[in-house]
Amino acid sequence: MDAKRLGRRIKSYRKLKRYTQKQFADKLDMPIGLLGALERGTKEASDDVIDQIAAALQIDKHELLDLEQNKEND
Repeated sequence: MDAKRLGRRIKSYRKLKRYTQKQFADKLDMPIGLLGALERGTKEASDDVIDQIAAALQIDKHELLDLEQNKEND
């Protein structure tokens, strides 16, 4: 998944959980600038960061990465 698409998904799920960017960055113990860059897709997230974000959002990593959707399109 490209960084911009993942960033949009992170932002959408964050908003669904009603976290501000600051609240979510604090929850992740991450600088708000880094979270903003991830959400804009200007920085790629490592596997560890993706795991951390999915756990904080209380969703499965595969849901965040939209892997089921990709399988259907293959």
